[in-house]
Amino acid sequence: MTSLIWGTTALLFSAGLIMVVLRRQLLAMLLGVELMLAAVNVALVHHCALYADAQGMAAVAILIALAAAESVVGLSLILRVLRAGKGVEAGGLTELRG
Repeated sequence: MTSLIWGTTALLFSAGLIMVVLRRQLLAMLLGVELMLAAVNVALVHHCALYADAQGMAAVAILIALAAAESVVGLSLILRVLRAGKGVEAGGLTELRG
């Protein structure tokens, strides 16, 4: 069972990493980062469940809140870039000006 969990987290993390590296759209890159954070959360929950670690579960709750805040900030930045008319390609953004 443990190898199944670790394999799933490795698959999730590698899929997120591939999305961040290979995709050019900002939304897909943000989704890849969220997948990597979800993989870390799954691994931490499994580890904490094995050793009955309450502090680790608290760290997972903080990581979930951090991932939610990161997605809100990322989506607001993507919307701001879209409204500026620059498109959603990551290569077209060389500098951010107000």
